[in-house]
Amino acid sequence: MQGDPTAEAATVARIRRADDVLDIQRAARKGGIESVLRWLVRRTGAKIPLMTHQGTPVHQLQPPLSDAERGLALRGARELAERRRGAVAIDQDEFTCIVLPLEGSPGVSAPLLAAVAPRPVPPGLPLLLADATSALSLSWLAEHLGRQRLRLRAAEAGTREAAVHLLLNGHTSAARQVAGALGPALPAMVRVYVIEVPPQDRDRRAEELAAATDDEMWIVPCPVYADHIFVLEPGTRAPTRAWPPHLTATCWIGESNAVPLRETATGYAQAFHALASARASYERQISFAASPHLTLAIGPAVAAWAKAFLAPIHAHTPGRAQDPDATELLTTAASWISFRSGATAHLKIHRNTLSARLTYIQDLLGVNLHRLADQAALALALRATTAKFPPSPERDATGVAVTPTLTELLQLPHIRAWAQEQLRPLTAPDVPTYIEETLTTWLRLDARIGPTAAALSISASAVRKRLTHSEALLKRSLLRRPSAVHDLWLARHALGQIPLSHCVQDTIGGRGLAETQRRLDRLSATRDTE
Repeated sequence: MQGDPTAEAATVARIRRADDVLDIQRAARKGGIESVLRWLVRRTGAKIPLMTHQGTPVHQLQPPLSDAERGLALRGARELAERRRGAVAIDQDEFTCIVLPLEGSPGVSAPLLAAVAPRPVPPGLPLLLADATSALSLSWLAEHLGRQRLRLRAAEAGTREAAVHLLLNGHTSAARQVAGALGPALPAMVRVYVIEVPPQDRDRRAEELAAATDDEMWIVPCPVYADHIFVLEPGTRAPTRAWPPHLTATCWIGESNAVPLRETATGYAQAFHALASARASYERQISFAASPHLTLAIGPAVAAWAKAFLAPIHAHTPGRAQDPDATELLTTAASWISFRSGATAHLKIHRNTLSARLTYIQDLLGVNLHRLADQAALALALRATTAKFPPSPERDATGVAVTPTLTELLQLPHIRAWAQEQLRPLTAPDVPTYIEETLTTWLRLDARIGPTAAALSISASAVRKRLTHSEALLKRSLLRRPSAVHDLWLARHALGQIPLSHCVQDTIGGRGLAETQRRLDRLSATRDTE
Protein backbone atom coordinates (compact mmCIF):
# COMPACT_ATOMS: atom_id res chain seq x y z
CA MET A 1 0.00 0.00 0.00
CA GLN A 2 1.45 3.36 -1.03
CA GLY A 3 1.93 5.93 1.80
CA ASP A 4 0.84 9.57 1.92
CA PRO A 5 3.31 11.59 -0.21
CA THR A 6 2.82 14.66 1.95
CA ALA A 7 3.66 12.76 5.14
CA GLU A 8 6.68 11.14 3.51
CA ALA A 9 7.93 14.54 2.32
CA ALA A 10 7.47 15.95 5.82
CA THR A 11 9.40 13.02 7.30
CA VAL A 12 12.22 13.51 4.79
CA ALA A 13 12.28 17.24 5.61
CA ARG A 14 12.48 16.53 9.34
CA ILE A 15 15.32 14.05 8.81
CA ARG A 16 17.13 16.52 6.59
CA ARG A 17 16.67 19.29 9.16
CA ALA A 18 17.99 17.05 11.96
CA ASP A 19 21.01 16.16 9.83
CA ASP A 20 21.60 19.86 9.14
CA VAL A 21 21.44 20.73 12.83
CA LEU A 22 23.95 17.97 13.62
CA ASP A 23 26.25 19.20 10.83
CA ILE A 24 26.03 22.76 12.18
CA GLN A 25 26.92 21.60 15.69
CA ARG A 26 29.85 19.56 14.36
CA ALA A 27 31.10 22.57 12.42
CA ALA A 28 30.80 24.80 15.51
CA ARG A 29 32.81 22.35 17.61
CA LYS A 30 35.42 22.00 14.90
CA GLY A 31 36.10 25.62 14.00
CA GLY A 32 33.63 27.98 15.64
CA ILE A 33 31.97 30.78 13.73
CA GLU A 34 34.05 30.59 10.57
CA SER A 35 33.46 26.85 10.21
CA VAL A 36 29.67 27.27 10.60
CA LEU A 37 29.58 30.10 8.04
CA ARG A 38 31.54 28.00 5.54
CA TRP A 39 29.11 25.12 5.99
CA LEU A 40 26.13 27.44 5.45
CA VAL A 41 27.66 28.91 2.29
CA ARG A 42 28.27 25.43 0.85
CA ARG A 43 24.78 24.29 1.86
CA THR A 44 22.84 27.29 0.50
CA GLY A 45 25.00 29.01 -2.11
CA ALA A 46 24.27 32.37 -0.43
CA LYS A 47 26.71 34.97 0.85
CA ILE A 48 26.43 34.80 4.64
CA PRO A 49 28.38 37.26 6.85
CA LEU A 50 28.06 38.28 10.48
CA MET A 51 27.77 42.05 10.84
CA THR A 52 27.16 44.73 13.42
CA HIS A 53 23.89 46.61 13.69
CA GLN A 54 25.58 49.41 11.72
CA GLY A 55 26.33 47.05 8.84
CA THR A 56 30.08 46.57 9.49
CA PRO A 57 31.16 42.97 8.70
CA VAL A 58 32.44 41.07 11.75
CA HIS A 59 33.02 37.69 10.06
CA GLN A 60 32.94 37.59 6.27
CA LEU A 61 34.04 34.88 3.86
CA GLN A 62 35.34 35.41 0.34
CA PRO A 63 34.01 36.72 -1.94
CA PRO A 64 32.74 39.70 0.09
CA LEU A 65 29.39 41.35 -0.39
CA SER A 66 29.09 43.70 -3.35
CA ASP A 67 28.03 47.29 -2.76
CA ALA A 68 24.43 46.46 -3.71
CA GLU A 69 24.39 43.39 -1.46
CA ARG A 70 25.94 45.33 1.41
CA GLY A 71 23.32 48.06 1.04
CA LEU A 72 20.56 45.46 1.10
CA ALA A 73 22.01 43.85 4.24
CA LEU A 74 22.30 47.25 5.94
CA ARG A 75 18.68 47.99 5.05
CA GLY A 76 17.67 44.70 6.61
CA ALA A 77 19.62 45.52 9.80
CA ARG A 78 17.90 48.89 10.11
CA GLU A 79 14.46 47.41 9.52
CA LEU A 80 15.16 44.73 12.11
CA ALA A 81 16.11 47.43 14.64
CA GLU A 82 13.01 49.50 13.87
CA ARG A 83 10.49 46.66 13.95
CA ARG A 84 12.20 44.75 16.77
CA ARG A 85 11.17 41.54 15.12
CA GLY A 86 12.85 38.15 15.30
CA ALA A 87 13.83 38.17 11.62
CA VAL A 88 13.52 40.31 8.50
CA ALA A 89 13.34 39.25 4.84
CA ILE A 90 13.70 41.85 2.08
CA ASP A 91 13.39 41.39 -1.68
CA GLN A 92 15.15 43.86 -3.94
CA ASP A 93 15.81 43.40 -7.64
CA GLU A 94 17.21 39.90 -8.12
CA PHE A 95 18.28 39.38 -4.46
CA THR A 96 16.63 38.36 -1.22
CA CYS A 97 18.22 39.30 2.12
CA ILE A 98 17.35 37.56 5.39
CA VAL A 99 18.64 39.09 8.64
CA LEU A 100 18.43 37.39 12.05
CA PRO A 101 19.88 38.49 15.41
CA LEU A 102 22.23 36.33 17.43
CA GLU A 103 21.71 35.93 21.15
CA GLY A 104 24.23 37.76 23.32
CA SER A 105 24.64 38.06 27.07
CA PRO A 106 23.40 40.84 29.40
CA GLY A 107 25.16 44.08 28.54
CA VAL A 108 26.77 42.61 25.40
CA SER A 109 25.37 43.35 21.94
CA ALA A 110 25.65 40.33 19.66
CA PRO A 111 26.06 40.70 15.87
CA LEU A 112 23.52 39.91 13.20
CA LEU A 113 23.42 36.96 10.78
CA ALA A 114 22.71 38.07 7.22
CA ALA A 115 22.19 35.93 4.13
CA VAL A 116 22.03 37.42 0.63
CA ALA A 117 20.88 34.96 -2.06
CA PRO A 118 19.61 35.22 -5.64
CA ARG A 119 15.87 34.97 -6.07
CA PRO A 120 14.03 32.70 -5.73
CA VAL A 121 15.56 31.45 -2.48
CA PRO A 122 15.18 27.81 -1.41
CA PRO A 123 12.06 27.45 0.77
CA GLY A 124 14.00 25.97 3.68
CA LEU A 125 16.61 28.77 3.90
CA PRO A 126 14.91 30.85 6.65
CA LEU A 127 14.46 27.78 8.86
CA LEU A 128 18.05 26.65 8.25
CA LEU A 129 19.38 30.09 9.21
CA ALA A 130 17.22 30.12 12.35
CA ASP A 131 18.64 26.74 13.36
CA ALA A 132 22.16 28.05 12.78
CA THR A 133 21.71 31.08 15.03
CA SER A 134 21.84 28.92 18.16
CA ALA A 135 25.26 27.45 17.37
CA LEU A 136 26.53 30.78 16.06
CA SER A 137 25.36 32.59 19.22
CA LEU A 138 27.19 30.16 21.48
CA SER A 139 30.32 30.26 19.30
CA TRP A 140 30.29 34.05 19.20
CA LEU A 141 29.80 34.31 22.97
CA ALA A 142 32.67 31.84 23.57
CA GLU A 143 34.98 33.80 21.26
CA HIS A 144 33.90 37.09 22.83
CA LEU A 145 34.61 35.80 26.33
CA GLY A 146 37.93 34.44 25.13
CA ARG A 147 38.91 37.87 23.77
CA GLN A 148 37.82 39.51 27.01
CA ARG A 149 39.87 37.03 29.02
CA LEU A 150 42.93 37.73 26.88
CA ARG A 151 42.47 41.48 27.38
CA LEU A 152 42.18 41.04 31.13
CA ARG A 153 45.24 38.82 31.22
CA ALA A 154 47.19 41.33 29.14
CA ALA A 155 46.09 44.17 31.43
CA GLU A 156 47.05 42.19 34.54
CA ALA A 157 50.40 41.23 33.03
CA GLY A 158 51.07 44.86 32.14
CA THR A 159 50.18 46.00 35.65
CA ARG A 160 52.42 43.38 37.24
CA GLU A 161 55.25 44.33 34.91
CA ALA A 162 54.76 47.98 35.88
CA ALA A 163 54.98 47.09 39.58
CA VAL A 164 58.20 45.11 39.03
CA HIS A 165 59.57 47.94 36.87
CA LEU A 166 58.92 50.38 39.73
CA LEU A 167 60.64 48.06 42.22
CA LEU A 168 63.72 47.64 40.05
CA ASN A 169 63.99 51.43 39.76
CA GLY A 170 63.67 51.98 43.50
CA HIS A 171 60.11 53.40 43.52
CA THR A 172 58.92 51.16 46.35
CA SER A 173 55.94 53.25 47.47
CA ALA A 174 54.50 53.49 43.96
CA ALA A 175 55.03 49.75 43.45
CA ARG A 176 53.14 49.02 46.67
CA GLN A 177 50.23 51.15 45.46
CA VAL A 178 50.05 49.32 42.15
CA ALA A 179 50.35 45.93 43.83
CA GLY A 180 47.71 46.85 46.38
CA ALA A 181 45.20 47.51 43.61
CA LEU A 182 46.00 44.24 41.85
CA GLY A 183 47.03 41.90 44.68
CA PRO A 184 48.77 40.23 46.34
CA ALA A 185 50.36 42.93 48.51
CA LEU A 186 54.13 43.19 48.35
CA PRO A 187 55.94 41.91 51.50
CA ALA A 188 58.66 43.78 53.38
CA MET A 189 61.25 41.06 52.59
CA VAL A 190 61.42 39.34 49.21
CA ARG A 191 63.35 36.62 47.42
CA VAL A 192 63.87 36.87 43.66
CA TYR A 193 64.12 34.03 41.18
CA VAL A 194 65.16 34.34 37.54
CA ILE A 195 64.09 31.31 35.53
CA GLU A 196 65.54 30.72 32.07
CA VAL A 197 63.21 28.86 29.71
CA PRO A 198 63.07 28.30 25.93
CA PRO A 199 61.59 31.53 24.52
CA GLN A 200 58.85 29.72 22.63
CA ASP A 201 57.72 28.02 25.88
CA ARG A 202 57.84 31.04 28.19
CA ASP A 203 54.13 31.86 28.28
CA ARG A 204 53.18 28.22 28.83
CA ARG A 205 55.79 27.78 31.56
CA ALA A 206 54.62 30.97 33.28
CA GLU A 207 51.03 29.64 33.28
CA GLU A 208 52.17 26.29 34.70
CA LEU A 209 54.14 28.13 37.35
CA ALA A 210 51.17 30.31 38.30
CA ALA A 211 48.93 27.24 38.58
CA ALA A 212 51.42 25.33 40.73
CA THR A 213 52.34 28.12 43.21
CA ASP A 214 50.39 30.14 45.73
CA ASP A 215 48.89 33.59 45.27
CA GLU A 216 51.68 35.33 47.21
CA MET A 217 54.17 34.85 44.37
CA TRP A 218 54.56 37.43 41.63
CA ILE A 219 55.29 35.83 38.24
CA VAL A 220 56.22 38.25 35.45
CA PRO A 221 57.77 37.54 32.03
CA CYS A 222 60.98 39.58 31.81
CA PRO A 223 60.50 42.66 29.55
CA VAL A 224 64.18 42.59 28.53
CA TYR A 225 65.02 38.92 27.95
CA ALA A 226 62.56 36.77 26.00
CA ASP A 227 63.79 33.59 27.73
CA HIS A 228 63.49 34.80 31.35
CA ILE A 229 60.69 34.69 33.91
CA PHE A 230 60.92 36.97 36.95
CA VAL A 231 59.49 35.49 40.16
CA LEU A 232 59.09 37.35 43.46
CA GLU A 233 58.12 35.56 46.66
CA PRO A 234 58.02 36.57 50.34
CA GLY A 235 61.51 36.40 51.82
CA THR A 236 60.29 35.43 55.29
CA ARG A 237 59.66 31.80 54.33
CA ALA A 238 61.89 28.98 53.15
CA PRO A 239 63.02 29.18 49.52
CA THR A 240 60.88 27.35 46.97
CA ARG A 241 62.32 24.02 45.93
CA ALA A 242 59.26 22.19 44.55
CA TRP A 243 58.77 23.53 41.04
CA PRO A 244 56.59 21.98 38.29
CA PRO A 245 58.37 18.88 36.90
CA HIS A 246 58.67 20.24 33.34
CA LEU A 247 60.27 23.39 34.73
CA THR A 248 62.98 21.66 36.76
CA ALA A 249 63.73 19.23 33.93
CA THR A 250 64.25 21.78 31.16
CA CYS A 251 64.96 25.17 32.78
CA TRP A 252 67.65 26.92 34.82
CA ILE A 253 66.77 28.71 38.06
CA GLY A 254 68.77 31.41 39.85
CA GLU A 255 67.78 32.32 43.42
CA SER A 256 68.66 35.44 45.41
CA ASN A 257 69.08 35.91 49.11
CA ALA A 258 66.18 37.41 51.05
CA VAL A 259 66.44 41.19 50.62
CA PRO A 260 64.32 44.18 51.71
CA LEU A 261 61.66 45.13 49.19
CA ARG A 262 63.43 48.42 48.44
CA GLU A 263 66.48 46.37 47.31
CA THR A 264 64.61 44.25 44.77
CA ALA A 265 67.12 45.36 42.13
CA THR A 266 69.90 43.84 44.24
CA GLY A 267 67.89 40.62 44.56
CA TYR A 268 67.40 40.54 40.82
CA ALA A 269 71.13 40.95 40.20
CA GLN A 270 71.86 38.17 42.72
CA ALA A 271 69.37 35.83 41.04
CA PHE A 272 70.84 36.68 37.63
CA HIS A 273 74.34 35.82 38.83
CA ALA A 274 73.07 32.59 40.40
CA LEU A 275 71.46 31.71 37.07
CA ALA A 276 74.79 32.15 35.29
CA SER A 277 76.40 29.91 37.90
CA ALA A 278 73.69 27.28 37.40
CA ARG A 279 74.27 27.20 33.65
CA ALA A 280 78.03 26.91 34.11
CA SER A 281 77.80 24.13 36.71
CA TYR A 282 74.93 22.20 35.05
CA GLU A 283 72.83 22.40 38.21
CA ARG A 284 69.20 23.28 37.61
CA GLN A 285 68.85 25.63 40.61
CA ILE A 286 71.53 27.55 42.49
CA SER A 287 71.30 30.12 45.27
CA PHE A 288 73.39 33.26 45.21
CA ALA A 289 76.53 32.91 47.31
CA ALA A 290 79.03 35.75 47.31
CA SER A 291 80.56 38.34 49.58
CA PRO A 292 78.62 41.59 50.25
CA HIS A 293 78.30 44.20 47.54
CA LEU A 294 81.02 46.84 47.51
CA THR A 295 78.66 49.56 48.76
CA LEU A 296 77.87 47.53 51.87
CA ALA A 297 81.55 46.71 52.35
CA ILE A 298 82.53 50.39 52.26
CA GLY A 299 79.70 51.56 54.49
CA PRO A 300 78.16 55.06 54.89
CA ALA A 301 81.26 56.82 53.52
CA VAL A 302 80.30 55.72 50.00
CA ALA A 303 77.01 57.61 50.28
CA ALA A 304 78.78 60.96 50.63
CA TRP A 305 80.96 60.23 47.60
CA ALA A 306 77.94 59.07 45.56
CA LYS A 307 75.98 62.20 46.48
CA ALA A 308 78.81 64.41 45.24
CA PHE A 309 79.34 62.30 42.12
CA LEU A 310 75.65 62.46 41.11
CA ALA A 311 75.09 66.05 42.26
CA PRO A 312 75.07 67.48 38.69
CA ILE A 313 72.18 65.18 37.77
CA HIS A 314 70.24 65.95 40.97
CA ALA A 315 70.69 69.67 40.27
CA HIS A 316 69.63 69.34 36.63
CA THR A 317 66.57 71.31 35.53
CA PRO A 318 65.24 70.52 32.04
CA GLY A 319 65.32 73.49 29.71
CA ARG A 320 62.37 72.30 27.63
CA ALA A 321 59.20 70.40 28.43
CA GLN A 322 60.36 67.42 26.37
CA ASP A 323 63.80 67.21 28.02
CA PRO A 324 64.37 64.54 30.71
CA ASP A 325 64.39 65.59 34.34
CA ALA A 326 66.72 64.32 37.05
CA THR A 327 64.53 61.35 37.96
CA GLU A 328 64.30 60.20 34.34
CA LEU A 329 68.07 60.52 33.90
CA LEU A 330 68.82 58.50 37.03
CA THR A 331 66.29 55.83 36.04
CA THR A 332 67.78 55.68 32.55
CA ALA A 333 71.32 55.45 33.92
CA ALA A 334 70.38 52.57 36.23
CA SER A 335 68.59 50.69 33.45
CA TRP A 336 71.43 51.18 30.98
CA ILE A 337 74.04 50.06 33.51
CA SER A 338 72.02 46.87 34.04
CA PHE A 339 70.83 46.09 30.50
CA ARG A 340 72.72 48.29 28.00
CA SER A 341 70.67 48.29 24.78
CA GLY A 342 67.99 46.24 26.54
CA ALA A 343 67.13 49.41 28.48
CA THR A 344 64.87 50.40 25.59
CA ALA A 345 62.64 47.38 26.29
CA HIS A 346 62.95 47.84 30.05
CA LEU A 347 61.99 51.52 29.98
CA LYS A 348 59.66 51.27 26.96
CA ILE A 349 61.48 54.04 25.10
CA HIS A 350 62.96 54.41 21.62
CA ARG A 351 66.66 53.81 21.13
CA ASN A 352 67.09 57.43 20.02
CA THR A 353 65.54 58.57 23.31
CA LEU A 354 67.96 56.32 25.19
CA SER A 355 70.92 57.71 23.26
CA ALA A 356 69.85 61.30 23.91
CA ARG A 357 69.48 60.69 27.65
CA LEU A 358 72.89 59.01 27.85
CA THR A 359 74.37 62.08 26.17
CA TYR A 360 72.76 64.24 28.86
CA ILE A 361 74.23 62.00 31.57
CA GLN A 362 77.74 62.10 30.10
CA ASP A 363 77.66 65.88 29.70
CA LEU A 364 76.35 66.48 33.23
CA LEU A 365 78.78 64.11 34.96
CA GLY A 366 81.74 64.73 32.68
CA VAL A 367 82.24 61.03 32.04
CA ASN A 368 82.70 58.82 29.01
CA LEU A 369 80.27 55.91 29.26
CA HIS A 370 82.20 54.02 26.60
CA ARG A 371 84.91 53.54 29.23
CA LEU A 372 84.43 50.75 31.76
CA ALA A 373 86.02 52.84 34.50
CA ASP A 374 83.35 55.51 34.19
CA GLN A 375 80.61 52.90 33.97
CA ALA A 376 81.90 51.28 37.18
CA ALA A 377 81.94 54.60 39.02
CA LEU A 378 78.39 55.39 37.88
CA ALA A 379 77.19 51.89 38.84
CA LEU A 380 78.70 52.23 42.32
CA ALA A 381 77.16 55.67 42.82
CA LEU A 382 73.70 54.49 41.73
CA ARG A 383 73.91 51.45 43.98
CA ALA A 384 74.97 53.62 46.92
CA THR A 385 71.93 55.86 46.51
CA THR A 386 69.60 52.86 46.97
CA ALA A 387 71.44 51.52 50.02
CA LYS A 388 69.85 54.18 52.29
CA PHE A 389 72.93 54.76 54.44
CA PRO A 390 72.56 57.29 57.26
CA PRO A 391 74.53 60.53 56.63
CA SER A 392 78.02 60.19 58.07
CA PRO A 393 80.25 62.85 56.49
CA GLU A 394 83.89 63.14 57.43
CA ARG A 395 84.84 66.59 58.74
CA ASP A 396 88.14 68.41 58.65
CA ALA A 397 89.77 70.30 61.53
CA THR A 398 87.47 73.29 61.00
CA GLY A 399 84.33 71.16 61.11
CA VAL A 400 83.63 71.39 57.36
CA ALA A 401 82.28 68.20 55.78
CA VAL A 402 84.83 66.52 53.51
CA THR A 403 83.79 64.14 50.73
CA PRO A 404 86.12 61.15 50.30
CA THR A 405 87.37 60.38 46.81
CA LEU A 406 86.77 57.08 45.06
CA THR A 407 90.45 56.18 45.22
CA GLU A 408 90.46 56.79 48.97
CA LEU A 409 87.44 54.54 49.42
CA LEU A 410 88.95 51.76 47.35
CA GLN A 411 92.28 51.95 49.21
CA LEU A 412 90.71 51.24 52.60
CA PRO A 413 92.35 48.06 54.00
CA HIS A 414 89.10 46.14 54.37
CA ILE A 415 88.16 47.04 50.76
CA ARG A 416 91.42 45.60 49.51
CA ALA A 417 90.54 42.47 51.45
CA TRP A 418 87.10 42.52 49.83
CA ALA A 419 88.71 42.81 46.39
CA GLN A 420 91.04 39.89 47.06
CA GLU A 421 88.08 37.77 48.14
CA GLN A 422 86.21 38.60 44.93
CA LEU A 423 89.06 37.36 42.79
CA ARG A 424 90.28 34.49 44.98
CA PRO A 425 88.60 31.71 42.89
CA LEU A 426 90.74 32.72 39.90
CA THR A 427 93.99 32.24 41.80
CA ALA A 428 93.35 28.67 42.96
CA PRO A 429 96.26 26.29 42.15
CA ASP A 430 94.19 24.19 39.74
CA VAL A 431 93.00 27.19 37.68
CA PRO A 432 95.09 27.95 34.56
CA THR A 433 96.81 31.32 34.76
CA TYR A 434 95.41 32.35 31.38
CA ILE A 435 91.92 32.52 32.88
CA GLU A 436 92.86 35.38 35.20
CA GLU A 437 95.01 36.97 32.51
CA THR A 438 92.11 36.97 30.05
CA LEU A 439 89.72 38.48 32.59
CA THR A 440 92.16 41.22 33.56
CA THR A 441 92.87 42.08 29.92
CA TRP A 442 89.17 42.11 29.12
CA LEU A 443 88.49 44.50 32.01
CA ARG A 444 91.42 46.72 31.07
CA LEU A 445 90.08 46.96 27.49
CA ASP A 446 86.59 48.08 28.57
CA ALA A 447 85.07 44.57 28.41
CA ARG A 448 85.41 44.37 24.62
CA ILE A 449 85.85 40.94 23.12
CA GLY A 450 87.59 41.96 19.88
CA PRO A 451 90.41 44.05 21.37
CA THR A 452 90.92 41.43 24.09
CA ALA A 453 91.33 38.70 21.47
CA ALA A 454 93.83 40.84 19.57
CA ALA A 455 95.81 41.68 22.70
CA LEU A 456 96.08 38.00 23.67
CA SER A 457 96.54 36.76 20.07
CA ILE A 458 93.62 34.36 20.37
CA SER A 459 90.21 34.12 18.71
CA ALA A 460 87.09 35.90 19.94
CA SER A 461 85.43 32.53 20.65
CA ALA A 462 88.40 31.56 22.83
CA VAL A 463 87.96 34.77 24.84
CA ARG A 464 84.29 33.95 25.36
CA LYS A 465 85.12 30.41 26.46
CA ARG A 466 87.66 31.68 28.99
CA LEU A 467 85.19 34.26 30.31
CA THR A 468 82.55 31.53 30.60
CA HIS A 469 85.08 29.59 32.66
CA SER A 470 85.52 32.68 34.83
CA GLU A 471 81.75 32.86 35.29
CA ALA A 472 81.73 29.31 36.64
CA LEU A 473 84.61 30.04 39.03
CA LEU A 474 83.29 33.39 40.27
CA LYS A 475 79.62 32.31 40.21
CA ARG A 476 78.79 35.64 38.60
CA SER A 477 77.44 36.66 35.20
CA LEU A 478 79.98 38.36 32.92
CA LEU A 479 78.82 38.05 29.33
CA ARG A 480 75.13 38.78 29.86
CA ARG A 481 73.76 41.74 31.77
CA PRO A 482 73.23 42.57 34.56
CA SER A 483 76.89 41.67 34.86
CA ALA A 484 79.49 41.63 37.62
CA VAL A 485 81.91 43.43 35.32
CA HIS A 486 81.73 46.71 37.28
CA ASP A 487 82.39 45.04 40.65
CA LEU A 488 85.34 43.15 39.18
CA TRP A 489 86.76 46.28 37.59
CA LEU A 490 86.58 48.10 40.93
CA ALA A 491 88.17 45.11 42.65
CA ARG A 492 91.05 45.14 40.16
CA HIS A 493 91.48 48.89 40.64
CA ALA A 494 91.43 48.50 44.44
CA LEU A 495 94.34 46.08 44.08
CA GLY A 496 96.21 48.53 41.85
CA GLN A 497 95.98 46.33 38.75
CA ILE A 498 93.96 48.74 36.55
CA PRO A 499 94.31 52.57 36.58
CA LEU A 500 91.33 54.85 37.04
CA SER A 501 89.94 56.62 33.96
CA HIS A 502 90.97 60.25 33.53
CA CYS A 503 87.27 61.17 33.53
CA VAL A 504 86.82 60.07 37.13
CA GLN A 505 90.43 60.48 38.22
CA ASP A 506 90.52 61.66 41.84
CA THR A 507 92.81 64.63 42.49
CA ILE A 508 94.81 64.71 45.71
CA GLY A 509 95.53 68.41 45.19
CA GLY A 510 97.57 70.13 47.86
CA ARG A 511 96.86 67.58 50.57
CA GLY A 512 99.85 65.44 49.69
CA LEU A 513 100.34 61.76 50.25
CA ALA A 514 100.70 62.06 54.02
CA GLU A 515 97.32 63.79 54.39
CA THR A 516 95.73 61.25 52.07
CA GLN A 517 97.07 58.43 54.25
CA ARG A 518 95.72 60.16 57.38
CA ARG A 519 92.29 60.40 55.76
CA LEU A 520 92.45 56.72 54.84
CA ASP A 521 93.27 55.90 58.46
CA ARG A 522 90.33 57.99 59.71
CA LEU A 523 87.93 56.39 57.22
CA SER A 524 89.10 52.95 58.27
CA ALA A 525 88.70 53.79 61.96
CA THR A 526 85.21 55.19 61.29
CA ARG A 527 84.26 52.00 59.45
CA ASP A 528 85.53 49.82 62.31
CA THR A 529 83.44 51.65 64.92
CA GLU A 530 80.13 51.36 63.02
